[in-house]
Amino acid sequence: MCPAARLQAEVEETVDYPGWQPRFDSPLLEQVGRLYQELFGATAEVKAIHAGLECGILKSRSPQLDIISFGPTIRGAHSPTERLEIATVTPFWLLLTELLRRL
Repeated sequence: MCPAARLQAEVEETVDYPGWQPRFDSPLLEQVGRLYQELFGATAEVKAIHAGLECGILKSRSPQLDIISFGPTIRGAHSPTERLEIATVTPFWLLLTELLRRL
């Protein structure tokens, strides 16, 4: 018997953040990849991870959006040991501001 049943409690599961499927053939992702190569002389690492929750919200309201999620490196997110790799902040900022300038 589950703990909720023993306490005669009812459990309702809700999802506050809708998921979203990344598009690896996204024109925006391709543009960011080219810009990353131009700025840093390296190929950007592209992968899908459990993050970018705000993207799910935006995509659920405007499904036609071409959307990506990127940022500085965070370790232990949403925990007491959450930390930011300081060395990744400047490259992130340079990429973001240059991308916005070009859009």
